[in-house]
This record gives sequence, structure tokens and C-alpha cells, in this order.
Amino acid sequence: MSDYRMDRLLFGDNQFFGVNHMSEEKARSQAMRFQHIDAVMDVLDAAYDEGITTFMCTTHDRIAAVADRVRADPGRYDRFTFFPGMPYAHKYADAVTENGMLGAVRRFLPEEGLINAAVRGGRSLARKDVEGIITLLVDAEMRMFSGLRTPVIWLQNVVVDMLLGLGFTEAFTIFARHVRRRYDAEPGFITMNLPMLLDSLDAAGLENPIVCANINKIGFRMSGGLEGYQRALETRRFRAVAMSAFASGAIPPREAIEWIAEQPHIESIVFGASTREHIRSTRLLVDELIPR
Repeated sequence: MSDYRMDRLLFGDNQFFGVNHMSEEKARSQAMRFQHIDAVMDVLDAAYDEGITTFMCTTHDRIAAVADRVRADPGRYDRFTFFPGMPYAHKYADAVTENGMLGAVRRFLPEEGLINAAVRGGRSLARKDVEGIITLLVDAEMRMFSGLRTPVIWLQNVVVDMLLGLGFTEAFTIFARHVRRRYDAEPGFITMNLPMLLDSLDAAGLENPIVCANINKIGFRMSGGLEGYQRALETRRFRAVAMSAFASGAIPPREAIEWIAEQPHIESIVFGASTREHIRSTRLLVDELIPR
């Protein structure tokens, strides 16, 4: 999978779950609108019909419903690609609250190799075998994407940045090895501190990694500072995916994409939108300013 070429535009899922970094009112409105899967699919269909076929998503239960829809209509969605990101921490917390610890474990264990997974989990808890826990959780999260295209699997920033703080670089190696071997996928890492993560991935021996971070012209939510990110883009070997490229609307779209186009090593932009018009205008700007 090392030669896998990501699309220039990836479609994100923040808008489906009421995430907006500039407006709580807009976030609430979107959360209400997308409570039902039909509303989510209407927007995903609009993106897909505009040629944006890669969906970078969490493993929220609503995404499981999206996966079911895609799986049920392979003719319609023959090019639909998922880039799942894990873990979705709220899901585990809610499951424990609703079902208790044992019920949550049963809910998330992979059906395939159930005994093997249980043994692996038991050994992990008994021996504090971190590798067993990590691989078990990845397999549990990947259940919903069975039979679907998942060429990149992301480790979410809540875990990546915690591991960074702990200095536990071996976990990145474990994650990368497992998704490559079991899912024939490329590992991706999402972070709020790009320069620090690149140092850690180098130390872990992960070459030319796929990394997603906030990258934009004004340094919006870029821990480590804009200069540090630009220096990393210019001097480090990695494949960047830019999120928050528009700084939640603070940068005009053309200006934002023109700046992204000038930066080296940015392979893709992930963006969210809730209307066909917004999706199309973004796609047209990228086609014009970042031709491939």
C-alpha cells in the first residue's frame, strides 16, 4: 500500500456531528439536521457525484449506518472509499454507561476470531501487553467497514497526542504494523502538533508517514506555530493532509487554497460541507488551483 495515492480532496464528517470551531449555534443546527442517516447520505451523495469519493470519518455509530448503505448498493458506490479514524472515545464511554464493562467488551469484539480476540484481550489485561490491546481495539473499530475499501486507517489525535506526551513511540509502530498486515492499509496519524509528531515518527522508524494536521495560512489551531509547520513542510519527508485549511471560515476559500497550493508535501485537503453548492465550489477551486 506504500504507493497508494490519496485524492486531492477528502470529505470529512465534522458537520454531521455538530463540530464547528467558530460557531456553537451552527454546530447545534448541524447536529439537529444530521440526526437521521438520510440527511447524511444526501450530503455524501452530493460529494460523491462531484467526484469526491473518499470519506474521512470517525467510527461513530452513524458511520456504521453509512457503511451499511454503501455495502448494500455496490453499483451506486463502486468508487466509495473510507478513511476511518479511531478510536471514537465517546462511543466507548457511552457503551460502558449503557451496557457495563463486560457488555461493552462483547459489543465491540470482532465477530471473526472471537475466541482469539478474547484470548488476546485477556492476555493483554493480565500482562499489560500493549500490543494486544491496540490490535484488539483496531479490529473492533474496523468491524463496521468489513468488505469496504479502507486504504488508509487513521489514529485519532486524542490518542496520538496523548502518546506523544507520554513519549510512547512504540505504540505508533504497533499500530502501523497491524493496519498494514491485517488490512493491507496505510497507517495515518492525526495530530495537533505536527513538528513534534514528525520527530516521534522518525524515532519510531516510520518513513514517509501520512500525517493529518491543521494547516492554514493564519496558523489557526496549529500547535507549535505557523513557522514550525512551514519549516516541517519544507524540510521533512512525509505526506501531509491539511485540515482546517479554511480556518473555519476565517480565510476566504480562494485565498486559503492558493496558500495551500504553494506549500510542499501537501497531498490532500480534508474539508467538511453541508450543501452541494459548497462542495462544488471547493472542488472547482481545487481543480483550478491544484491541478493534477
